[in-house]
Order: sequence, then C-alpha cells, then structure tokens
Amino acid sequence: MRTPVKLAAYATGLIAIFGVSAGAGAVIGPDNTPQATNPTHVGAHGEPASNGSMAHGEPAPTGSTAHGEPSATSHDNGAHPGEQPDPAGLQSIQDGYRFVPLTTELPSNDFRFQILDPAGAPVTTYTRAHDKDLHLIVVRRDLSHYQHVHPTLSPDGTWHIPLKTNNPGQYRLFADFQTAGHELTLGVDVPAPGDYRPIELPHPEQTAEVAGYQVTMTGDFAEGDLTFKVTRDGEQITTEPYLGARGHLVALRQGDLAYLHVHPTDPESLAFHAEVPSAGVYRLYLDFQHDGKVHTAEFTADTGHTHK
Repeated sequence: MRTPVKLAAYATGLIAIFGVSAGAGAVIGPDNTPQATNPTHVGAHGEPASNGSMAHGEPAPTGSTAHGEPSATSHDNGAHPGEQPDPAGLQSIQDGYRFVPLTTELPSNDFRFQILDPAGAPVTTYTRAHDKDLHLIVVRRDLSHYQHVHPTLSPDGTWHIPLKTNNPGQYRLFADFQTAGHELTLGVDVPAPGDYRPIELPHPEQTAEVAGYQVTMTGDFAEGDLTFKVTRDGEQITTEPYLGARGHLVALRQGDLAYLHVHPTDPESLAFHAEVPSAGVYRLYLDFQHDGKVHTAEFTADTGHTHK
C-alpha cells in the first residue's frame, strides 16, 4: 500500500476512536467533585481537624481542648443543671485567686498568709459572710485536730493568727471567703515537723460528747439533710447564735479532704443541708455556742458503708 493511502487510513481510525470516547464521556458525565483544600491541622490518625472540633470530627465541648481535656482557661467549677456542685478546697487557685501562706511551718505564734487577686495583688476588701470576712479551717490530713478560727486582716492584705498544733503531721488549711462576687474555698497544705502518728478515724455514731454536752445527729447524710440536738444532764438546750445561725457545720471527705458545701436550712435550729458529691467516708464538725463558749462535736458519716 502506498504511503498516502496508509496515512489516510490511520487518520480515519483516529477519528473513529475519538468519536467513541466523546460519546462515552457524555454518558458518564464530567467529574465535578471539587478538589480538597489543604487542612490547617491533621489529627493523629490523619483526619483533618477543624477549629473547635476534635480530631475525629466531633465537636469539642465548651472550655475543652481538641482531645476533650479541660482547657487551661476554663474556670467552670460549678454545677450544671441537675448536677451537684464540685466540692471545694481541693485547689489553692480558683478564678485567678490564690491562697499563699507566708509562714511555711506549724505551729506558729503568728501564722501569716495572703489571698492574691487575679492581678497578683493582695486582696484587702472582703464581703462578710456568717459574721466574718474570712473563715480559716485547720485540720490534720487524718481528719484529727480540727480548728475553726478567724484571723485578723492587716491593711496590706496580710492575715495573721496564732496557730497551735501540738501534734506533728501535714495539715490542710482552708480559707473560706467572698470577694468581688466570688465565693471561694481555697486549700493549702502546711507541715508540722516531727514524728507523725496518724489517728484512725472513729466509727460512725449518731451521738457525740464534748465538754459535758451530748449531741445527737439524725437524718440521712447521703441525701444531705441533717438535724442535731444538744442536751446536757438529760435536758435539751437551745444553742446561742453563732456565726449568724444556731451552729456551723463543716464536712470533709476522707482521702482528698474535699470541703463540702453546707447550708443551714433553719437559722433558729441546728438543721443543715450538705451537698454530698459521692459515696464515701466523711468527717463532720458541728460548732455550737452555749454559755458564751464555742464547742465542736465531731461525727463520722459513711455514705457508702465502706468504713470498717
């Protein structure tokens, strides 16, 4: 076959092939899928993670990182609807406020500390609550040697008080106060050097004795509602007003010494509601005043029947 004839046949074949391809393309249709843009962040498994989402495409909770951990800027320590508020006293810093001991050992004839505001300045103005600007709770970590005292504030924002701790050990100090719309209980540990010998927590009992008084506790602590009755020589007495009520109740959880939120339900009686966050063993300290003297009755409460 001559060369011109060969070229003509080859061209005719190409035209036929392109015609078939064009027809197939019309049937299948063009690929209109947009090209993927470069992701700004890739998760651990190679999936893109958008801002405000976790690496697997799930939205990150408010105040959390992309891995679901609480962010460093989150200060939400309160309760959500239907939940109990978090126990207090587990940290020395909250909402930017810090509990800073200036005295580093106990006992001390002049124990000094400051509450620093978010700017790092000592707080000098407080909102009075329960007749005091600040309540200082001192207790050894085995929940013994409890004290509830009220230090004196200097103009420079330094609190002062003599603290006697005749028994060595690690002590937890709670500063309970209000300032600038914040209600806070901050906690720090301060050591009392020496030969520490822990004391076993007493078994749960409904009656405690102190200074000739018999104090009886009724109610279900697991539900949080408690009532106390004080008698002496078999006769019920009426306690005197103390810190704006007939008594003051502090509850601490064994182990981490979580400081429970406790509220009087009747200012004219020894009735309280404690917000109990979990099952466990708790130590309760009821401060009451009679004949001008303040006494403390102590109880053990076991909401999980774990104390043997």
